[in-house]
Amino acid sequence: MSQNKSKSLPKLLVVEDDEGLQSQLKWSYEDYDVIIAKDHAQAIAHLRSEEPKVVTLDLGLPPDPDGTSEGFRVLEDILRLSPHTKVIVASGHGERESALKAIALGAYDFYKKPVDFDELGLIVSRAFQLYDIEAENRQLALQQENVPLSGLLTAAENMLRVCQMVERVGPTDVSVMLLGASGTGKELLAKGLHEASRRKGGSFVAINCAAIPENLLESELFGYEKGAFTGAVKQTPGKIELAQKGTLFLDEVGDIPLPLQVKLLRFLQERVIERIGGRKEIPVDVRIVCATHQNLQELIAQNHFREDLYYRLAEIVIDIPSLAERPGDPVLLANVFLHRFAQAHGRPVKGFASDALNAIVNHPWPGNVRELENRVKRAVIMAESPRVTAFDLDLEVVGDDEAEPLNLKQVREIADRRALRRALDMSDGNVSQAAKLLGVSRPTFYDLVKQYAMKT
Repeated sequence: MSQNKSKSLPKLLVVEDDEGLQSQLKWSYEDYDVIIAKDHAQAIAHLRSEEPKVVTLDLGLPPDPDGTSEGFRVLEDILRLSPHTKVIVASGHGERESALKAIALGAYDFYKKPVDFDELGLIVSRAFQLYDIEAENRQLALQQENVPLSGLLTAAENMLRVCQMVERVGPTDVSVMLLGASGTGKELLAKGLHEASRRKGGSFVAINCAAIPENLLESELFGYEKGAFTGAVKQTPGKIELAQKGTLFLDEVGDIPLPLQVKLLRFLQERVIERIGGRKEIPVDVRIVCATHQNLQELIAQNHFREDLYYRLAEIVIDIPSLAERPGDPVLLANVFLHRFAQAHGRPVKGFASDALNAIVNHPWPGNVRELENRVKRAVIMAESPRVTAFDLDLEVVGDDEAEPLNLKQVREIADRRALRRALDMSDGNVSQAAKLLGVSRPTFYDLVKQYAMKT
């Protein structure tokens, strides 16, 4: 097989220490670019350099060829470094127990030794097909913009339960209260409730009760008649009226002052409003969705929030977990944001370096999804290499082996780029002085700057 042809074939990594079986497996799969590894070190090296979609893994590897400990170590490292890779494991040692453990750890499938090459061939073929389907689905997920809950891509069970609640409650007309910290996606969920309801043809009107001065909030909500106060030069409907036949979203409802809470309660009970300066009752058909990051029970105990209003607003309460409480979501959302912003800003950014992924996993995200989105957006714009680093995200690099980049090329690139940028900063942008600081010639410095697409 020619080298060019092998490069065009799907890559299959075979981790097997039996040389005879290595040859048989290699010749059995002419439709793949088969890469052989005989131990843990070679397996991880080939995984980093070749990035295969599918791996077949013999669990009985040296230095434990009669057991499975080394094979399971390889399996865990593969899935840690490349979680989308499909790993098919084999062992002649306690097949059932090994199969259950391998699948629990995240292996795609399992087969017994001695090898049935036709059976294994079918498993490998399905693995490649599934990998391609999942990759396509991940790409399609990036393009979802105008469907309910499209902004709430998640793999976390607790957040999936929230989405399921929104889908179930959406078609009803009950008032919903969304509880969660700032940046957790309360307005996106409110829009999801609206889009899932029979009111989706009407308006979705949002008002942030904390962002409007207390003396203006009443007129924003209820509107006013001409001449009702100084500056009221024309009749103006309020947000409640504008949401007729649609959904009114009251964000940060805990900040509504007590006198206005009384008027809002009357509206919820009677479903009529009066504009400021007006005497005519106006019937309004509106669904109410509200949100707050505050503990309303504490506000009720302190007499800062009316208990009767709370129960009118909170017919259904949905608690939204913070981003740190959603396992897997920080990396999932970071990738979505990265591709979205790279496309929007025309930036040649392809993904995250391993140190960035590790930093994303370990960061507490006090600002939740909004903080993550802002950090990724800034990093995409400022990154000077195809892969965003922890440095670009302005996140602390976690000092362990898991933070190491996948490729040696990435390690060198990160180190070179940081050294170049530091030299330029120390020399106030003077290229000649920066080159001297690094001990290289001016042409060499320019070549490195050009190689990493940096700005001087």
